Amino acid sequence: MGRLCQGALRRPEQVLDYVGRYTHRVAISNNRLIDIEDNAVRFRWKDYRHGNRQKVMTVAADEFIRRFMLHVLPEGFHRIRYYGFLGNRYRAQKLAHCRDLLGMPVPEPSDSRPAKDYRDRYEDLTSHSLRQCPACRQGQMIIIEIFDGATGPPPYWDTS
Repeated sequence: MGRLCQGALRRPEQVLDYVGRYTHRVAISNNRLIDIEDNAVRFRWKDYRHGNRQKVMTVAADEFIRRFMLHVLPEGFHRIRYYGFLGNRYRAQKLAHCRDLLGMPVPEPSDSRPAKDYRDRYEDLTSHSLRQCPACRQGQMIIIEIFDGATGPPPYWDTS
């Protein structure tokens, strides 16, 4: 966290409140929407090129939706990226330092048993086996080949 907030964040609740405001936000908040009428959307935006001034923009409703959808991630993608104290390289050391600063105890070590295979978890939840042949119900399915994901050029996103 930057220098501006170091003094204000003294308790874990304050840290959580501060970070929570920034990790699960939508592309545009309701308080920036001014009005929607005649198939047009008017909203406030910040012009970083001209001294961070607030300006108003009006766009057609379909253009507004197109721009909004550019911020919606495809299924399976995660918006939160881990950097700073949650970055992989020094995560353990930085989390330990955070715990020291916040006066928190070291957590108990987690259970070291190997995790169940996804096929076992699926069978526990559905009572259907992914290992058993779906045709004859007698043979056992085995993996003979794993295909790489589809390759090709990345999709072109027009952000204008």
